[in-house]
Amino acid sequence: MSEPIRKPGPDEQSILDRLQVRLLASAELKRCHDYLEKHHYLGSIKPVGERLYYVATDHQGEWLALLVFAAAAKHLKYRDRWIGWTDVQRERRLALVVNNARFLLLPDKTFPNLGTRVLRMVLARLSNDWQQAYGHPVLVVETFVDPEQFCGTVYTANGWEELGQTDGSGRHRRDYYVRHDKPKRLFVRELRRNARRSLQAEKLKPALAVVEAKAGLRSRHTTKEIESIVDALKQVPEYRTRVGSYPLWSLLAIYLLAVLCGAPRGSKDLAKFARKLSQAQRRALGIRLRHGRYPAPSQSTLWRLLEEIDGAQLQNSLLQIQERLRGPTPKNELIVLDGKEPNHGSGHSVLSAICVPSQYYLASAMVDTKTNEIPVAQKLFPDLDLKDRFVSLDALHTQTQTGRDIVLDGGGDYLLTVKDNQLKLHQNIQKLLPAPQADFPPLETDAHAVSHLPAREGR
Repeated sequence: MSEPIRKPGPDEQSILDRLQVRLLASAELKRCHDYLEKHHYLGSIKPVGERLYYVATDHQGEWLALLVFAAAAKHLKYRDRWIGWTDVQRERRLALVVNNARFLLLPDKTFPNLGTRVLRMVLARLSNDWQQAYGHPVLVVETFVDPEQFCGTVYTANGWEELGQTDGSGRHRRDYYVRHDKPKRLFVRELRRNARRSLQAEKLKPALAVVEAKAGLRSRHTTKEIESIVDALKQVPEYRTRVGSYPLWSLLAIYLLAVLCGAPRGSKDLAKFARKLSQAQRRALGIRLRHGRYPAPSQSTLWRLLEEIDGAQLQNSLLQIQERLRGPTPKNELIVLDGKEPNHGSGHSVLSAICVPSQYYLASAMVDTKTNEIPVAQKLFPDLDLKDRFVSLDALHTQTQTGRDIVLDGGGDYLLTVKDNQLKLHQNIQKLLPAPQADFPPLETDAHAVSHLPAREGR
């Protein structure tokens, strides 16, 4: 026969009615960890990254319960299936999920309904507190319950959903897991309506997108793919007299992996990207073993990366790698030449040729400060297969010689921009060619009317 459910007594109900929860101050953390170490079956905790500590007190400030929320587990089969996100989304949005890593009702101070009331009060403020502390809210909470110790009633009473049991493994260091053969029950709960829909959306709302920017990107290339990239980059001659842990091809391959992932490529960003590479990926890169592990290059090492490299040899290697990964150059796409200047700091402008819309890279060249893009583009043409292709450049390149090089020497067609300041040419186009019919009227008249003239000379 089951025991009757005991309800809170009058004094206990008075405490529940005046119960308070608050964040712990830094000076109180030692006391919190001492209680956890003494009374929690898992002992204390050393969370890294984003985390919050809560304490529940009576109206006199007496501590009754402690809760710790920290980073969510990286891989949980049932949770990830419940959310419905992809592996890439999980990797970039995991900070929107938090784990209730510790929940302790202090001995001799607990009574019926205390745990349920404390948890409900904390969950009501958790997302806002996270926003204040880390600049973003949280959408989902998870926790693990040891079936040998607890029933999970506190969680189910607060609307948490049990998804199943873990596989009995725990993360050890960063790149691998070890089995402890003590599976836990997994509970989850949405903190706001349609939280899962937000997590699986193609794009996050602006208020949530900050977590993706902070998370960065991780390379998902296999070790075989990385080894293939490294083999091609070994053709680039080493410019350093002394090589430590990072051969040149290893550093270049890290840079290329970041490009392929769409990751930022400043030296600080590259160092962060490199730290996310697994030990197997670093080994495939050719990084040399040090103290039993394959290290990641520092920001200063990556900053010095491109100072004295043979540019022509590097480009040849990149073209070979691109063909291995993406196949041959698309023959039916527009070739676009465009110059870009560094967004930050000094440096030369670079003129690049790519295929559109595939963004297939064809060639590039530096634009010296003593000249402009026009002669640089004309020197690039012989290296490009222009036959029966359209080539597009901006108004700066609307020059007779550029047109002749594309048509007579390259066998291609040009698509050049003409602006009002090229008055005679602009007038001739208006006289000789009828204005194209627009699908819809422009909202306003552009001060610089633009016409496009695709032509092969002689037409």
